Order: sequence, then structure tokens, then C-alpha cells
Amino acid sequence: MPIYEYVCDDCGARYERIVMNGKTKVTCPKCESAKSTIQLSVFAAPSNGSKASGGSSESSGGGCCGGACGCRN
Repeated sequence: MPIYEYVCDDCGARYERIVMNGKTKVTCPKCESAKSTIQLSVFAAPSNGSKASGGSSESSGGGCCGGACGCRN
């Protein structure tokens, strides 16, 4: 179930919605307009100020066990 980020074309409100399929109707929670623009959704990754390198087991990222929630072993 992907979460999409939108910005309302009428009032400018930003909001997120879980979209089950292409037929899901998305409306603005503020003004209830159906006119919106989908935004590029990016997710945060922890940063320690160093350059990421491929192949390091500590910077595998993704999900909770990647260290994002503080559950490092």
C-alpha cells in the first residue's frame, strides 16, 4: 500500500493518502477539492555526515533494522 503525498491545487494544503488502487478518490482534507498534484515522495535516511559507500553492512538502510529507529544490534 503506497503512501502518496499531494498538494491541493485550490488551497495549497499538503497531505498524504494511502492509495489502494488507481480508482481511489483523493480529496483535500482542508477544502475537499479533488484537484491535487502528486508530489515526489522521498524518505529520510539517517546521516552521519560521511559519504555512503556500497557494501558496508552498517549502512544497509531500509526498514527499522537498518538503524533508522535506533534498534541497532
